[in-house]
Amino acid sequence: MGNEDVDDVDKAILYALQEDARNMSSGDIAERTGTSDSTVRKRIQRLESEGLIKGYSAEVDYRQSGYPLRMLLFCTASIPERGELISDILDIDGVISVQELVTGERNLLVTAVGESDDDITPVAQRLLEMGLTVADEVLVRSHETTPFSDFDPEKHSE
Repeated sequence: MGNEDVDDVDKAILYALQEDARNMSSGDIAERTGTSDSTVRKRIQRLESEGLIKGYSAEVDYRQSGYPLRMLLFCTASIPERGELISDILDIDGVISVQELVTGERNLLVTAVGESDDDITPVAQRLLEMGLTVADEVLVRSHETTPFSDFDPEKHSE
């Protein structure tokens, strides 16, 4: 499915699900989009089957759950290996995400959480053992997200 196949209704559905997938019913979305409940359900099913919606997850406040440290580790891996390493990196205790970067020498961004430095240090050590170079480590104070504004139907109705 290419970008040209994602219409305004699909975008409004994606926006609503990004806002609050847990509490947003297909009826609520249908009301927003001016479509029927069954249309929304079919669209969501198609977006899921085509991989646009990859899944649903809880947004966890790690600080409040006892893991106040969030560390970004900028790593360098050989270009042929970087994509293949992602699943192994995700298996490291404390790692919550990996992003493959396509520009610059630092081509993997690993996010790890922990209670203390004693939790984060082993993550960096495991990355080194995998043959990665840890080029930089950044401690994050806060992390917030928002739905992608191009999916907001209100933006397009102005």
